[in-house]
Amino acid sequence: MGPKAKKSGRKKKRITKADRLKQLQEEEEKRQKEEEEARVKYEKEEMERLEIQRTEKEKLRKLEAKYLERRNEELEELYLLEACFPEAEKLKRDSRLLSQWKHYIQCDGSPDPSVSQEINTFISLWKEETNETFEAVTAKSKLVLNLIEKLKLILLETPSYDLQEKNIIQYQESILELQKLLHLKFNIATEILLRQASTLADLESGNMEKVIRDENVTLYVWANLKKNPRYRSIRFSETQIGFEIPRILATSDIALRLLHTHYDHVTPLGPVPTASQEHTSTVTYFGKDEVKSVEAAVSKDLQEEYKEQENESNSVHEEETKVDEQGGIEGQTSSVQEEPEATKYELEMKLLSETVLAAQLLLLENAPEKPYFSEENEVDLCQFTALGGVHHLDILELPPQCKPRKGWMIVEILKEGLQKYTYPPETAEDFETENAFPPIEVMLEVHENVIFFENPMVARWDAEGKHWKTDGISNVSYKSEDRLITFSLETFGPVTLIQDAHVNMPYQSWELRPLDVNKVLLTVTTVFTEIQIQIKENLCMLASIKLNNKKHSSILEEKWMTPVSFIIALKEAGLNIFPTGHSHFYVVINYKLPLVEVKAYRQMALLSSAFAFGWSKWNTVCDSKKVVFQVREHLPKEEPIQNPNWTLLMFSGDRAQSLKINESSDAFSEALKEETEFHSTLYHMVKDFASKEAMKKVRCSNCQFVDSVCHMLLSTRLLSYS
Repeated sequence: MGPKAKKSGRKKKRITKADRLKQLQEEEEKRQKEEEEARVKYEKEEMERLEIQRTEKEKLRKLEAKYLERRNEELEELYLLEACFPEAEKLKRDSRLLSQWKHYIQCDGSPDPSVSQEINTFISLWKEETNETFEAVTAKSKLVLNLIEKLKLILLETPSYDLQEKNIIQYQESILELQKLLHLKFNIATEILLRQASTLADLESGNMEKVIRDENVTLYVWANLKKNPRYRSIRFSETQIGFEIPRILATSDIALRLLHTHYDHVTPLGPVPTASQEHTSTVTYFGKDEVKSVEAAVSKDLQEEYKEQENESNSVHEEETKVDEQGGIEGQTSSVQEEPEATKYELEMKLLSETVLAAQLLLLENAPEKPYFSEENEVDLCQFTALGGVHHLDILELPPQCKPRKGWMIVEILKEGLQKYTYPPETAEDFETENAFPPIEVMLEVHENVIFFENPMVARWDAEGKHWKTDGISNVSYKSEDRLITFSLETFGPVTLIQDAHVNMPYQSWELRPLDVNKVLLTVTTVFTEIQIQIKENLCMLASIKLNNKKHSSILEEKWMTPVSFIIALKEAGLNIFPTGHSHFYVVINYKLPLVEVKAYRQMALLSSAFAFGWSKWNTVCDSKKVVFQVREHLPKEEPIQNPNWTLLMFSGDRAQSLKINESSDAFSEALKEETEFHSTLYHMVKDFASKEAMKKVRCSNCQFVDSVCHMLLSTRLLSYS
């Protein structure tokens, strides 16, 4: 039974040739049908795709047409809003004049440092004063440092178009004279103190030790009266500051002085941009025909100023000119065309508006060449910065001591004054061993108000070459907890601690957030720190610093200062987030066209009372002619939101658009966000999605506040250095 069943089963499985052909035919028909269906489906999808593409193109064409149609109108409105910049500049000019007048009517006896006759008289009278003690010079130094500070601020705060070359030279000479005289006075006061060394000797050691502290200067002085060869470790009382000296000094008639000036009067003054330098960057918006229409109403001085601008503006950076030709601030000239009989005031404001823009562009100008140094070990002051003041280390010859005689103190006064002891001596023939003059070990405390993000480097002043150098210094050791730095020094002289000026660049992220009308908070996050800056009216304040995600207290907190003073103070505290024209040689930057960057900062500042702006990762992906950042409307009394709803904007200086992508998208795309349009300005772009209250806040913004926010954005260069 089994084998028969098997046989019949085999018969069932056999397929005839006809069946096989039929099966193949059916499969072929099925394949053709599927292919036809796929072709029809593809054609349908392609038609739909092309239709969508055509619709999108048509939509974009209409949006482009709409954008071009209202472009002049939008730029005119922006020009009216940006009138706040020349208005703020005019207020700053008035303030400078007012401060001079206030000083004049105050009659407090202090000189006006900007008046050469007054400052020269002050210097001459102080030179005549003799026998001033160290405490007396320290007290006088407060006024002298204040005068130097005022002169430096005049040079930094006064725009270069308001500064004459002769005034720059005069102010710099006054600064140098005051610095030189102040140090000379400290030397004379030290000599007077050292003459009394024997009367001030310590009972235990027999040597004199003196520490005089002040807010700007600290003096540590030790006089070797006993000449004990075993007394070689010197520590000033209640400090870890001191020296390890060799036997030759321990047995010599010498004094050791450490004069720590919390300021730096050793590093040479930096160059001041002159009007000729600045106007090479001027972008002029007047055409030749327009000039003719307004010249009749202009005074001779204004005509000359304008002609200078017109002649010199031809050397504008080619890239900037291209952007401007695309329609930069074309709208600014339209009011001139409409009003050929413009008043003198209106023309003055137009010229001032252009000059302010030129000055803002100058802040973003990158130096064409890296500084060259011929000497080895010379400190590049474009790359590094001196912090914590200067430590003047001196080995001095002990002057003749006061001697009591019949109720009088008699002292021999040397004509040469305070003399430095040469170490090592120029001729060492009389000494037997080569190791008689080893390096001197020095222990210094790092100034408490200065932050070092990395171990500080030590530099010594080369008086001959007039620069800082790093040779002749060895065995550097830094204890960050004790803020104590130890090193060996071959030859004494001025010493400073240096840090990489770009240690906090590029930034990791940033945010500009409104706190109220005319008040914002700028947060800059770097690898080492998070810095928060408040800005209101024409003032800035350090709100907080975080180091390693922990709050760090600073003497600068809660102190309101003008933007320029604030930037100087932050730099001196080691919190440098302000690139210079040379910084691009030391930091990998995200280069943007200066004109695009300036326009972005100006318009962000205009909107900052009502809108928050933030860093976007896509800003590094788009090209140098565009910037990308996040924006959102700030709600009244808003609490910090964990995941705020940001809009991504792209701006090219003359066109703003919302992007379809967001921060978490996989790839960059310039595709326009649905239901949005192109605009010529950021103001009109945000107006599309903003509330009436927000736009009202923008229009109510104070001109000085807008100018201060813009200055801080220009100084930090967030769009290039993040």
